[in-house]
Amino acid sequence: MKASPPDIPVGLLTAYRAQLKDELQSILSWWTDHTQDDGHGFYGSVNWNDLPDQSAAKGIVMHCRICWTFSAAFTFTASEAHLQVAKRAFEYICSYFVDTGYGGVFWSVTADGTMLDGKKQIYGQAFCIYAFAEYYKVSGDEKALAIAKDLFEKIEQYSFDEQHNGYLEALTREWGEAPDLRLSEKDENERKTANTHLHIIEAYANLFTVWPDNSLKEKIRNLLDIFRKYIISKDHDHLILFFNDEWKPRSPLVSFGHDIEAAWLLAQCAERISDEAFIKMYRIISVPVTRAALLGLDYNDGGLWYEYDAASGHWIREKHWWPQAEAMVGFFFAWEVSGEEAYLQLSVNAWKFVKTYLHDNLHGEWFWGIHEDYSVIPKEKAGFWKCPYHNGRACMELIKRISFLLTK
Repeated sequence: MKASPPDIPVGLLTAYRAQLKDELQSILSWWTDHTQDDGHGFYGSVNWNDLPDQSAAKGIVMHCRICWTFSAAFTFTASEAHLQVAKRAFEYICSYFVDTGYGGVFWSVTADGTMLDGKKQIYGQAFCIYAFAEYYKVSGDEKALAIAKDLFEKIEQYSFDEQHNGYLEALTREWGEAPDLRLSEKDENERKTANTHLHIIEAYANLFTVWPDNSLKEKIRNLLDIFRKYIISKDHDHLILFFNDEWKPRSPLVSFGHDIEAAWLLAQCAERISDEAFIKMYRIISVPVTRAALLGLDYNDGGLWYEYDAASGHWIREKHWWPQAEAMVGFFFAWEVSGEEAYLQLSVNAWKFVKTYLHDNLHGEWFWGIHEDYSVIPKEKAGFWKCPYHNGRACMELIKRISFLLTK
């Protein structure tokens, strides 16, 4: 960060940071205590009452996000127990998810580690890069770096679209054309998505911190350009979510969580490669993208709604855990770059929303989300998509940012 707001409210930030430090420890404790599956990595699912499903399939994204979170947390806590959780996730991925036949990592395995879905979902490959780069930072394990570099090369070899630029969503186990490209059942079956591109650049930028390769840097710069040219709408500043090969938009959906996540994450990626032109560009772009996300803000409680269909006017009036975590960071970043105190208050309000409605005060961790009537959505606390990454990262990112400002 090159600049800070003109007025820094020391008392507010000190209290905010203290609460986030406590919350980070709470999140890490819950995942340590409730998700470890003896001899088999981590349970594929733990429900909202903290009961594990020992027969549930295990996803690459969940295991990678655990590996990343506990690796990153080790730099905060210096806890050997946290490093051991990261190591457990790393070793399980290497033993059961790495495809020794065709390269890359499987999308899912059964409860006992047998390959279930061997497709090469690029989102999953990216999260493995992201996690293994982070694990390498704290462990020095050269195997982690070697696999991360190999995955980068596989993505570039098989997923990169030489003709139209960007990355294809998914391939078969053998890296061939896949008929079903969807990341999840709710997604459109389209060739390119904002979501996958966002997490490719996130992964590449993290890899660059341990492997500052010039070709990797150019790929990050290209992705920053792709977001500017195609993904961030010039009409309304929301992220366009789905595209065909030629970058023609294929969906009117607006995802407020992805808007506010991109608002701060793309600027961070530019900072990691020290590209001053892109740093300046994305610090400017971040504010209108943040303003666009405000369309989904419920000013009554500080939470973000999930999605809006701009064509039909239909809202999904649920408030899921991860957009709130991203709102905490995204609004804070908007305050940093603009100096507008209202954004800092929105960040604090998002945290208050989490404490009031999403945090499980009895058992720990955050619920999946709440319905419009504030009843808890009865979905898992840990699973294919519910991981410690969004909320753990929000805590760590804000602790770092607040500490930086308080030491100026």
